[in-house]
Amino acid sequence: MKVGIDSIAFDIPKIYLPITTLAENRNIEADKLIKGLGLHKMSFLDVHQDVVTMASNAALKLIQQENLNPAEINRIYVGTESGVDSSKPVASYVISNLESVLGERSFKNCDVVDLTFACIGAVDALQNCLDYIRANPSKKAIVIASDNAKYDLNSTGEYTQGAGSIAMLVTANPRILSFSNDVGVGTEGVFDFFKPRRNFTKAEALQLENNPEWNGVLENDINLYKEQPVFDGQYSNQCYISRITEAYEHFKTESHQHGKLYEKWASILMHLPYCFQGRRTFIEIFAKENPELLEAQDGETLKDKMRALTKSPEYTNLVNETIFPSEIASGQIGNIYTGSIFLGLLSTLCHHLKEDTNLTNITFGFIAYGSGSKSKVFEGIVNEHWQKQIEKVKLFEALATCKPIDFSTYEKLHKKELKQAVVAPKNEFYLDKIEKENPVLVGARYYKFA
Repeated sequence: MKVGIDSIAFDIPKIYLPITTLAENRNIEADKLIKGLGLHKMSFLDVHQDVVTMASNAALKLIQQENLNPAEINRIYVGTESGVDSSKPVASYVISNLESVLGERSFKNCDVVDLTFACIGAVDALQNCLDYIRANPSKKAIVIASDNAKYDLNSTGEYTQGAGSIAMLVTANPRILSFSNDVGVGTEGVFDFFKPRRNFTKAEALQLENNPEWNGVLENDINLYKEQPVFDGQYSNQCYISRITEAYEHFKTESHQHGKLYEKWASILMHLPYCFQGRRTFIEIFAKENPELLEAQDGETLKDKMRALTKSPEYTNLVNETIFPSEIASGQIGNIYTGSIFLGLLSTLCHHLKEDTNLTNITFGFIAYGSGSKSKVFEGIVNEHWQKQIEKVKLFEALATCKPIDFSTYEKLHKKELKQAVVAPKNEFYLDKIEKENPVLVGARYYKFA
């Protein structure tokens, strides 16, 4: 029995900052970001948007696109590392929003939960739901990846920001992509990228003595949560390479395959924290699989030979054929954490639809990564009705309608100083208010559809 992705939808902000604008204002050579990293645009959340609105919009598009009855949907599992609450999951907000449009209590029997493991959480959610459908072939599940990749102003991660949501319908006998049971895993607990609770005493933060009550905080320590992570870019890149290499080798063992696995993959889908991350890191696996080719490269040191191998026709041809299609949307949107690997999938399918490529029964290789750290490697086979399903999505058309913002607007949005939306919400969910007065509802987030 085949199990996999039957349909797919997405939601992204309607505004973006041109990378050239960021480069100019940060005194960075634009070509270093454009030609070096593949970046062109950086999607950014408007005043009324967050991970809940994007997840809800993507889910509603999926349901309406496929004319689904809410009673048919047995699970909505969300992968995110941008949760808006430490207890109440994004998924519970999503069903509440969907019920406001599709009918009161229409999802009362739907199982919902969030899964968090940095950028691999949505892959975990997908595989959990695949197992559920294998055990219950008549059921349907929706997996949503929704994230806001936000970094500190003037940080080395600033130009990799982005936001977006991908929603996927998981069923038996899917029309787009079916997955094998085998999964390779590589895991190690590290601090390459994380979002800690940062503690300050009242004396340090507020210059208050004797621990008086402050805004309902009775403890002497004040916990500060930031959307922006603590990270070490160079170390994180090393962890990325180590984990994907381990998972790739483990997948060979689990699937009882030998030789160069990538040679059977028509497309290589990887987590893309920036557009060219995949091509820059897969070279490590390529070199390991081709030791003779590596040795034949010019250069005295291993580093020299690796650099030459990156530019070799064998590797550049592989990149252009199997990795490039997944980069197209990434360069126009930016990093969307848990959704980036699925954005790459959608970008690849939309590209090949445009090129009228015959992908039926072709194998795709997936190489996922989440900081902290874990990688998973698995395979999917494209099914015969993929074109009709992808025709509905209109990814590249949507990207063409997004509007650029100037640098001042970007900084005000980043600092949450802007009060009025740059683009007013239309046919979408939006954040209406956050409760500040009712003591039993302080912090509750309320959404509307306009």
